[in-house]
Amino acid sequence: MINFSINKTAFLNNLRITKQAISSKVAIPTLSKIKIDVSNEGITLTGSNGQISIENFLSKNDENAGMLITESGSILLEASFFESIVTNLPEVSFDFKEIEQNQVVLTSGQSEITLKGLDVEMYPRLQEMPTENPLKIKAGVLKDIFSETAFAVSTQESRPILTGLHLTLTDNKILKSVATDSHRMSQRVMTLDKLSEDFDLVLPNKSVSSFKSVFTDDDNELDIFFSSNQILFRNETISFYTRLVEGNYPDTNRLIPSEADYTLNLTFDVSNLRHTMDRAKLLSNATTNGTVKLTVTADKVIATVNSPEVGSVHEEITPLAQNGEDLMISFNPQYLIDALKVIKEPEVRIRFISSVRPFTLVPTSDTLDFVQLITPVRTN
Repeated sequence: MINFSINKTAFLNNLRITKQAISSKVAIPTLSKIKIDVSNEGITLTGSNGQISIENFLSKNDENAGMLITESGSILLEASFFESIVTNLPEVSFDFKEIEQNQVVLTSGQSEITLKGLDVEMYPRLQEMPTENPLKIKAGVLKDIFSETAFAVSTQESRPILTGLHLTLTDNKILKSVATDSHRMSQRVMTLDKLSEDFDLVLPNKSVSSFKSVFTDDDNELDIFFSSNQILFRNETISFYTRLVEGNYPDTNRLIPSEADYTLNLTFDVSNLRHTMDRAKLLSNATTNGTVKLTVTADKVIATVNSPEVGSVHEEITPLAQNGEDLMISFNPQYLIDALKVIKEPEVRIRFISSVRPFTLVPTSDTLDFVQLITPVRTN
């Protein structure tokens, strides 16, 4: 029969991290619950929606927790309701005591609240994972890679494989992240300091979003483990499980042009170009095809948008460098805005082949292996 006292803020912090894996709409009713396991070492909170599962351990030795454990045990409680109750308890700490028939009493100051729980045997068991030879990488490094690529994943369920992020490790150290919705693509490659076993998997984009908010310490080193249908990210206190997207990701290497294909190279200030596209987008939203036209001649680079109903945009953009042939090309300005948002360098090099072939963006710095690709829109 569980019996412990704890600091409310410390408990809530762990509860809210774990609750990110819990959905209000689940096929299995018990997955709307939070699983609470109390041992002599501390408290483990578990949440799952069937796709993502989070185990979060709070040690009794954590000075911020102010934890005193009298009796151990396990129970399931309705996650959202339980969080709301704990949030509104009046004092800085509270007592949690299990009484008969899976009921618990929360006591804080003059407040006493009784909640009905369920037996933990009703909770689905987490899938076992092999935990040998982990890939070791800092959380901040993974977050950067995810941010630079995940924005380009597809939101269309008609091709489920494209709704995920394609992660591969080759030669035991070359990590590549790729996303595409078939209209644009973003690819980031980096060499890891520590060797690991090669892999090829597709991570759901929803899991990528959750990962960023679960692992808040960028300097924290994670251990990563894989199975055929699941991946586990783990640090000292949190185990983050997610199922993988099934299927084979398309070969995106063939989409990237060779150096000899390019006929025009332009270098822009990232901030200036983004502001220009922001303005162009305001009017392009009112056009039927939602595009901006870029016209490049020997002495000018001009962005134009024409909407018969609203008006027009005509902006001359001064490139930092230019060489190559004249060109006229139309594209979705939002794709270019999204691409520029994730480039941290002050300058970007944009290279073109023709008005109907995809163009690429790369940071001007040679230190990053980072390329983005945008497909133009054919216009009359």
